[in-house]
Amino acid sequence: MPNILSALIWLPAIGALAIALLPQNQSKKGAVIVASAVLILDFILLRQFDTNIPSFQLSENLPWLENLGLNYSLGIDGLSLPLVVLNGLLTWLIVCFCEKQITERFKLFQVLMLLIHAGVTGAILSTNTLLFVLFYELELIPLYLVIAVWGGAQRSYAAMKFLIFTAVSGILILVGFLALGWLAADSTPIFDYSTLQNISLPLEVQITLLLVLLLGFSIKAPFVPFHTWLPDTYVESTTPTVMMLGGVVAKLGTYGLFRFCVGLFPDAWSIISPYVALWAGLGVLYGAMVAISQKDIKRMVAYSSIGHMSYILLAAAAATPLSLAGGIGQMVSHGLILSLLFYLVGVIEEKVGTRDLDVLNGLLNPLRGLPTTSALLILGGMASAGIPGLVGFIAEFLIFQGSFTKFPIPTIFSIIGTGLTAVYFLILLNRTCFGKLDNATAYYPKVSGLEQLPAVILTVLILFLGVQPVWLFRWSEVSAIQLVSRIPESTSVISNTLFPSHSAVGEDKQET
Repeated sequence: MPNILSALIWLPAIGALAIALLPQNQSKKGAVIVASAVLILDFILLRQFDTNIPSFQLSENLPWLENLGLNYSLGIDGLSLPLVVLNGLLTWLIVCFCEKQITERFKLFQVLMLLIHAGVTGAILSTNTLLFVLFYELELIPLYLVIAVWGGAQRSYAAMKFLIFTAVSGILILVGFLALGWLAADSTPIFDYSTLQNISLPLEVQITLLLVLLLGFSIKAPFVPFHTWLPDTYVESTTPTVMMLGGVVAKLGTYGLFRFCVGLFPDAWSIISPYVALWAGLGVLYGAMVAISQKDIKRMVAYSSIGHMSYILLAAAAATPLSLAGGIGQMVSHGLILSLLFYLVGVIEEKVGTRDLDVLNGLLNPLRGLPTTSALLILGGMASAGIPGLVGFIAEFLIFQGSFTKFPIPTIFSIIGTGLTAVYFLILLNRTCFGKLDNATAYYPKVSGLEQLPAVILTVLILFLGVQPVWLFRWSEVSAIQLVSRIPESTSVISNTLFPSHSAVGEDKQET
């Protein structure tokens, strides 16, 4: 299918504008059609993608503002493909099944969600750094609106805080790319990613530009101490908004970390990576310990996200094929698990009327509680804690295995953080799901099958990808090997046991 990458961007964008013109009672149907068509295109893309090619595939390149170095350049590889599919899946779930969480102006909400989807996909697929920044900023305004219009009591504060932090992130990234583009060229600036990979700059300049970009992407991810916008924004956002924001939008920060920080500055990255690894290990511990102290289950899940995103930072610091493959997998697994947890927390808040751990109890009661929701919450907590057989385990295991030989102390910190994750989820599950219900007040409304369906779909994926991880990691193996081959003194290869189909590729790269 020609121009499939453009279709993934412009179909939801144009569909959003068309839905805005539809009558209110037809908007849901139109949004479902658009989101379903995008998800079908994602499945077609999976079939067309060649896992043996490490470079960009299905590339599109159209001249635009050539004097400025801005061209409409798209491409996809093993780093971007999993995130594109994750974006399509979460958007489809939100559009199709989250109508109940939005009680007013649902058509506008659908339009904004599709525009967010288009912006995120455009950024992930861009192979021109200026085009990346353009899409990176385009999703900012729709996200601000969905937080400010449909959020909680402190939505204005949370939305403005999100806007300011994300705007600063975008400015830093733009400054870094502009400086890199002008320094890499004699006259016309260069912003093509493949060309920039082959540019040689003095090491001091590389480190300076790298630190600017690292700061920008760290705010978006976010990593400690640039995380302060996250708890307020996540807690004040509606369930579908926080699913999109935490599930995939925040992954633009980690995607940029892999694509641009590691990919464009391999020499400088090898110098600062020990400090980045220590930063990551401390970030994991901080996120876990703060999560333990929370009484609001939504805020607890929000702080857990900070720690789990720091695993990806550790993977990038180690920069071995094994750790990078685990890091890419962690982006997807974290998106699935976090979306599941936030969706279930939203169901509990709607049915019970509170998120307070000191009030919640006994929800696993089969007659008067929320047994199915509680069972799914238990599984989601187990996945987040890295229990074997679930997708969270294999992603974290690859990161730890790939990082330990290079940075043992930060890796041990992260492993301890995994243990602390089990602690705070045990606290959450013990107080929420177990115990005795109050016979006088606890008669909670039943959760319908349609309300449970998004959680069931996410749970099935978490189970399936945990049992068959090759279906997640096979797309990214050769791209991870190519990315890490540029890092000095990087000789590790991905386990032949996990990826037998591409073992020869790893062996060839190691010999090289």
